[in-house]
Amino acid sequence: MTTRETTGGARAVAGLLLAAGGGRRLGGRPKALLPHRGRPLVEHAVRVLRDGGCATVHVVLGAQADAVRARASLPGCVLVDNPDWEQGMGSSLRAGLDSLTGTGARAALVSLVDQPGIGPEAVARVLAAYEGEESLASAAYDGVRGHPVLFGAAHWAGIAATATGDRGARAYLKEHRPALTLVECGDVARPYDIDTEADLAHLE
Repeated sequence: MTTRETTGGARAVAGLLLAAGGGRRLGGRPKALLPHRGRPLVEHAVRVLRDGGCATVHVVLGAQADAVRARASLPGCVLVDNPDWEQGMGSSLRAGLDSLTGTGARAALVSLVDQPGIGPEAVARVLAAYEGEESLASAAYDGVRGHPVLFGAAHWAGIAATATGDRGARAYLKEHRPALTLVECGDVARPYDIDTEADLAHLE
């Protein structure tokens, strides 16, 4: 048996969607609620994770979390509140990883709500890099690291200890670069962010 077979393969990997941002440069509109294809953007991001192979999805909410719960249809998701969301993405990553502790998940595949150009094909490619709790993998675009990122459970404590501000896991990944598997996804995804009014042109 391979390592993937003995650990349950992709079933051991939980999707972790960071969707807490308040959209400061978008006039304070929470990114999770931006309209995309007639529905809140967070619904699209969850569907991408599921279509890419993540059976379990945890969603970290922050800005206007109650409104997101009321307006977005997220059945089967574990919704995680991050009261410290204004401190940056690092706090959401910590909250999300903490929510996975004790669930049986052996890795987390982390994606961002404001990257609708990254679809299930990229998720599936990074998910395929999972081999166990020591796994560390990231999508790459023309060789440059991006999202989604896969963190085996053996890395969660170290990531949580270094995730501050908007840096997320950047410092940890830099320190552990030799162990990081880059998975090229530039042919199937576009890693733009929805940060400014001009970026809204990417939404449908």
